[in-house]
Amino acid sequence: MVDATHTIQVDVVSAEESIFSGEARFVALPGEAGELGIYPRHTPLITRVRPGSVRIEKADGSEEFVFVAGGILEVQPNRVTVLSDTAIRGKDLDEEKANEAKRAAEEALKNAKSEIDIARIQSELAVMAAEIAAARKFRQKK
Repeated sequence: MVDATHTIQVDVVSAEESIFSGEARFVALPGEAGELGIYPRHTPLITRVRPGSVRIEKADGSEEFVFVAGGILEVQPNRVTVLSDTAIRGKDLDEEKANEAKRAAEEALKNAKSEIDIARIQSELAVMAAEIAAARKFRQKK
Protein backbone atom coordinates (compact mmCIF):
# COMPACT_ATOMS: atom_id res chain seq x y z
CA MET A 1 0.00 0.00 0.00
CA VAL A 2 1.20 3.50 -0.89
CA ASP A 3 1.62 5.95 2.00
CA ALA A 4 -0.61 8.94 1.14
CA THR A 5 1.77 11.37 2.89
CA HIS A 6 4.45 10.52 0.32
CA THR A 7 2.30 10.68 -2.81
CA ILE A 8 -0.06 13.09 -4.51
CA GLN A 9 -3.01 12.37 -6.82
CA VAL A 10 -2.20 13.60 -10.35
CA ASP A 11 -4.73 14.09 -13.14
CA VAL A 12 -3.77 15.28 -16.63
CA VAL A 13 -6.86 15.94 -18.72
CA SER A 14 -7.24 17.04 -22.34
CA ALA A 15 -10.39 18.33 -24.01
CA GLU A 16 -11.02 14.79 -25.29
CA GLU A 17 -10.00 12.46 -22.46
CA SER A 18 -8.18 11.78 -19.22
CA ILE A 19 -4.55 11.22 -20.23
CA PHE A 20 -3.15 10.25 -16.82
CA SER A 21 -4.70 9.66 -13.42
CA GLY A 22 -2.76 8.15 -10.54
CA GLU A 23 -0.59 8.57 -7.48
CA ALA A 24 2.83 10.20 -7.86
CA ARG A 25 5.85 11.11 -5.75
CA PHE A 26 6.74 14.17 -7.83
CA VAL A 27 5.53 16.19 -10.83
CA ALA A 28 7.61 18.59 -12.98
CA LEU A 29 6.12 20.81 -15.67
CA PRO A 30 6.66 24.11 -17.52
CA GLY A 31 4.82 26.79 -15.54
CA GLU A 32 4.16 30.28 -16.80
CA ALA A 33 7.16 31.73 -14.93
CA GLY A 34 9.47 28.72 -15.32
CA GLU A 35 9.84 25.04 -14.48
CA LEU A 36 7.73 23.88 -11.53
CA GLY A 37 8.41 20.91 -9.27
CA ILE A 38 5.56 19.69 -7.11
CA TYR A 39 5.79 17.29 -4.16
CA PRO A 40 2.98 16.06 -1.88
CA ARG A 41 1.65 18.74 0.51
CA HIS A 42 2.60 21.55 -1.89
CA THR A 43 1.14 24.98 -1.21
CA PRO A 44 -2.11 25.56 -3.18
CA LEU A 45 -1.47 27.20 -6.54
CA ILE A 46 -3.23 28.01 -9.80
CA THR A 47 -1.13 29.05 -12.79
CA ARG A 48 -0.88 28.73 -16.54
CA VAL A 49 1.18 25.98 -18.10
CA ARG A 50 3.38 26.61 -21.13
CA PRO A 51 3.66 24.05 -23.94
CA GLY A 52 6.05 21.27 -22.94
CA SER A 53 6.49 18.04 -21.01
CA VAL A 54 4.81 17.05 -17.79
CA ARG A 55 7.08 14.54 -16.03
CA ILE A 56 5.34 12.38 -13.46
CA GLU A 57 7.35 10.21 -11.08
CA LYS A 58 4.79 7.57 -10.20
CA ALA A 59 4.42 5.97 -6.76
CA ASP A 60 6.29 2.85 -7.97
CA GLY A 61 9.28 4.97 -9.09
CA SER A 62 8.61 4.69 -12.83
CA GLU A 63 8.08 7.82 -14.92
CA GLU A 64 5.27 8.94 -17.17
CA PHE A 65 5.65 11.76 -19.70
CA VAL A 66 2.79 13.79 -21.15
CA PHE A 67 3.12 16.61 -23.68
CA VAL A 68 0.71 19.52 -23.09
CA ALA A 69 0.13 22.39 -25.48
CA GLY A 70 -0.33 24.81 -22.61
CA GLY A 71 -3.20 24.92 -20.16
CA ILE A 72 -4.01 25.47 -16.50
CA LEU A 73 -2.44 23.88 -13.42
CA GLU A 74 -4.23 23.59 -10.09
CA VAL A 75 -2.27 22.35 -7.09
CA GLN A 76 -3.83 21.36 -3.77
CA PRO A 77 -1.86 19.73 -0.94
CA ASN A 78 -3.05 16.26 -1.99
CA ARG A 79 -3.92 16.75 -5.70
CA VAL A 80 -2.41 18.13 -8.92
CA THR A 81 -4.69 18.76 -11.90
CA VAL A 82 -3.43 19.80 -15.34
CA LEU A 83 -6.11 20.90 -17.81
CA SER A 84 -5.02 21.30 -21.42
CA ASP A 85 -6.84 21.55 -24.74
CA THR A 86 -4.23 19.16 -26.15
CA ALA A 87 -2.34 16.53 -24.17
CA ILE A 88 -0.46 13.58 -25.68
CA ARG A 89 1.12 10.64 -23.87
CA GLY A 90 4.88 10.55 -24.40
CA LYS A 91 4.69 7.17 -26.10
CA ASP A 92 2.15 8.60 -28.59
CA LEU A 93 4.24 11.60 -29.67
CA ASP A 94 5.06 11.56 -33.39
CA GLU A 95 8.09 13.75 -34.14
CA GLU A 96 7.72 13.47 -37.91
CA LYS A 97 4.05 14.53 -37.77
CA ALA A 98 4.99 17.48 -35.54
CA ASN A 99 7.77 18.46 -37.98
CA GLU A 100 5.28 18.40 -40.87
CA ALA A 101 2.87 20.62 -38.92
CA LYS A 102 5.75 22.98 -38.09
CA ARG A 103 6.74 23.21 -41.77
CA ALA A 104 3.10 23.93 -42.74
CA ALA A 105 2.89 26.67 -40.10
CA GLU A 106 6.17 28.21 -41.31
CA GLU A 107 4.78 28.27 -44.87
CA ALA A 108 1.54 29.85 -43.63
CA LEU A 109 3.57 32.48 -41.78
CA LYS A 110 5.18 33.55 -45.07
CA ASN A 111 1.70 34.12 -46.53
CA ALA A 112 0.09 35.70 -43.45
CA LYS A 113 -1.64 38.99 -44.15
CA SER A 114 -2.66 40.35 -40.75
CA GLU A 115 -1.01 40.72 -37.35
CA ILE A 116 -3.65 38.43 -35.89
CA ASP A 117 -2.75 35.68 -38.39
CA ILE A 118 0.95 36.16 -37.65
CA ALA A 119 0.38 35.95 -33.87
CA ARG A 120 -1.78 32.81 -34.24
CA ILE A 121 0.77 31.08 -36.46
CA GLN A 122 3.67 32.06 -34.18
CA SER A 123 1.74 30.50 -31.28
CA GLU A 124 1.23 27.31 -33.31
CA LEU A 125 4.96 27.26 -34.12
CA ALA A 126 5.85 27.54 -30.42
CA VAL A 127 3.57 24.58 -29.61
CA MET A 128 5.05 22.50 -32.47
CA ALA A 129 8.60 23.29 -31.35
CA ALA A 130 7.73 22.24 -27.80
CA GLU A 131 6.09 19.04 -29.06
CA ILE A 132 9.17 18.15 -31.14
CA ALA A 133 11.44 18.78 -28.13
CA ALA A 134 9.17 16.64 -25.94
CA ALA A 135 9.21 13.81 -28.49
CA ARG A 136 13.02 13.89 -28.62
CA LYS A 137 13.28 13.97 -24.81
CA PHE A 138 10.87 11.04 -24.48
CA ARG A 139 12.79 9.03 -27.10
CA GLN A 140 16.07 9.61 -25.21
CA LYS A 141 14.54 8.37 -21.93
CA LYS A 142 13.51 5.03 -23.44
